[in-house]
Amino acid sequence: MPNDLTNEIIEKLVERISRTYDDDIGINFVDIANLPVRDKILQSLDLMNELLFPGYAGKRTVTKANVKFVVVDILYQIYTELSEQIEKAFRYRCRMENCQTGDCRKMADDATLHLLTQLPQIREDIKSDVAAALEGDPAAQSSEEIVISYPCIIAIATYRIAHELYLKQVPLIPRIMTESAHSKTGIDIHPGATIGRNFFIDHGTGVVIGETAVIGNNVRFYQGVSLIAKRIPKDAQSIKGAKRHPTIEDDVTIYAEATILGDIVIGKGATIGGNVWIHDSVPPGVVVSSPHADLVYKGEKK
Repeated sequence: MPNDLTNEIIEKLVERISRTYDDDIGINFVDIANLPVRDKILQSLDLMNELLFPGYAGKRTVTKANVKFVVVDILYQIYTELSEQIEKAFRYRCRMENCQTGDCRKMADDATLHLLTQLPQIREDIKSDVAAALEGDPAAQSSEEIVISYPCIIAIATYRIAHELYLKQVPLIPRIMTESAHSKTGIDIHPGATIGRNFFIDHGTGVVIGETAVIGNNVRFYQGVSLIAKRIPKDAQSIKGAKRHPTIEDDVTIYAEATILGDIVIGKGATIGGNVWIHDSVPPGVVVSSPHADLVYKGEKK
């Protein structure tokens, strides 16, 4: 310990830091045992990815002969571990809202069972997302390459899992899942968004999809696309739950760095060009692009 860090300084510092914990429920949870554990949530997410993409993780050898045994083992493990974390999330909300119902255990069991029963449909949806990527990207060599290496598959699969928990009003955990995918891929999909089948995000970095966004079937995004709210008041909680993000209908393509703002509709079959800023609804089948830029070349003429 440095000579100038005396016991008196330490005692004063401890007192000052400790005082910042008083009446603060925002960034510290002293004496709280019911906060869900992020690492355990992400472990359960990894287990679900083993069910969605059997054999890809390399953690278990999966064959036609043992696949049912593997599935049983993973299902029981997810149910035990994830339901415990979901119960903690519900108990956290009860503490925040001074709830006295005592139904957290039952709610956690219901939410976990709901998610597990949706896994077959989630797998079908992800199959369609992989097929859309294979069809839409001429650089893709195979479905295997897409599943193993494309960031959009990680982001979309995580979203589809987290969305089911969001529908059951599970606190904290859906955002923990999607923000983990966000940190890995650069693709930010809120678990509250509604996204149809055959969804493909090419390249992906910088894509933002807000909570109340609705995306139809056969939609393709490129990097940097943003579906965001048009305007957020200083009291952001005053618009909580309101529809504030765009609706993208079926068969729409949105090119790189396009920004779509507010509760508007991009009609079926429309194409949105790159680097545009859209705050009004777009009719079906329309192509939207920005004016052609005048190019200025500087330097010695040859």
